[in-house]
Amino acid sequence: MPTVQAQDAVAIELLEALDVSSYPAKGEAITAIAESEDERARDWLSALLEGRLQRTDEGRFVIVLDNSGRDWPVADALSGEALGTMSRRDLDRIGINNALRNQLRSVIAVVDLYASDVGLRRASAERLLGEVDADLAEPLAGLIEQEEDARVRQRLTQALAIHRLEQGDILAIEHLDGSLHPRVRVALARATADSDNTELADAAQTALNNIEQTLRLNRAAETLYFGLSMGSVLMLAAIGLAITFGVMGVINMAHGELIMLGAYSTWMMQQLFPGQPGLALLLSIPVGFLVAALAGIAIERSVIQFLKGRPLETLLATFGVSLILQQLVRTAISPLNRTVVTPEWMSGSLVINDALSLTLNRMYVLGFSLLVFAGLLLIMRRTRLGLEVRAVTQNRAMARSMGIRATRVDILTFALGSGVAGLAGVALSQLTNVGPNLGQNYIIDSFMVVVFGGVGNLWGTLVAGLSLGVINQVLEPWAGAVLAKIIVLVFIILFIQKRPRGLFPQKGRAAEG
Repeated sequence: MPTVQAQDAVAIELLEALDVSSYPAKGEAITAIAESEDERARDWLSALLEGRLQRTDEGRFVIVLDNSGRDWPVADALSGEALGTMSRRDLDRIGINNALRNQLRSVIAVVDLYASDVGLRRASAERLLGEVDADLAEPLAGLIEQEEDARVRQRLTQALAIHRLEQGDILAIEHLDGSLHPRVRVALARATADSDNTELADAAQTALNNIEQTLRLNRAAETLYFGLSMGSVLMLAAIGLAITFGVMGVINMAHGELIMLGAYSTWMMQQLFPGQPGLALLLSIPVGFLVAALAGIAIERSVIQFLKGRPLETLLATFGVSLILQQLVRTAISPLNRTVVTPEWMSGSLVINDALSLTLNRMYVLGFSLLVFAGLLLIMRRTRLGLEVRAVTQNRAMARSMGIRATRVDILTFALGSGVAGLAGVALSQLTNVGPNLGQNYIIDSFMVVVFGGVGNLWGTLVAGLSLGVINQVLEPWAGAVLAKIIVLVFIILFIQKRPRGLFPQKGRAAEG
């Protein structure tokens, strides 16, 4: 018990040293608290930084837990015991200025470097970049030697190097060269403007040039990643269109609305399973496929079967169906966009380095698209349906004479293509808002993918979808979204003049005719 009382007596002295009018004296008190090795020191310093360390009229130090409202809940600064609520008139806040705030941030970061939690140490080391002063330099040098985590050690080395660079130490550049962190680049840029030390400025400029070159490579990698993820969605959206167009010769302008139905299926599943976005998303995969497939069968049986061999009438009829489906969704649900919640395991990003991070939702969409493509490839190559589809695609009349029921193949093919469009909608729901016009944004791109890749060819659709996704992503930053689309369209027009049947032309007598 005497030991506890002695500790409290020392703690009271430390806190009382803060409650003075002199800011330099408060700075000395902050340093004393940080060096006291008291396990409560970080809480005191954080509360002081946030304006929550206060003193009652009786002289008792308390920490305000919530400073909203008239009466504030408080806890004893020494014991942590909750003291109920107190009127803010009965409390006196310990004031600090901007210099003390900067000191507190640095001191708290140093205190966190001694924590057992590696995540806390990493965050602390990150905050110290560009914040190290002469007082922190010596203890940091000792901490670098003791630190076991490589990432924390790297950040502390860079933080110390930035400080030394500011002092004119040219050797510090060795520890900063190659770093992509923004604060490192700022420190090097400042050093290049040092007219008094040309050797230092030249060395900093060389390091900065190397970093800029690496940054360009990372930006190119990020552009490629975004392009592949968007291209994978284009591939999913177009692959069903390629199959149905190859088998039936039908230009289905309602294909975009089948994508929309898949996206709305995801939103509906989240309404049925509130608070469980992960489960809802997994269930929406089969549901989205079935909803879009059934809608596709209904379109084929009610409209398309009566218009076979009449492509213009089919185009106009399916365009009317697309308008009907859009209006149906507006009336039944809402004309406003709906937001689909991304599950926690799809949130965040995979950090490659300080300049490149890959968002997990796009990574999952890319992987999902490739899995659907592989499954569809197996169906077309390893099942009776796939054999019959390929036979009808190559020569419908010959397939009929061999006993294949072409009408049944048409129905199943349209259902399969529509279901894949629904899966594209499920994937899109994780990248953008869900609305009645969702499909219209992708129908033209889907047709371009089909024409570019080759009608009815799965591999052609994959290559064309990924290629156009990357090309769009490369062009958009400097040409704009609209002009980028025009450039791609002109490219495809020129391409099909040389290769009318696409990258991977369809084989068979029907294709030749």
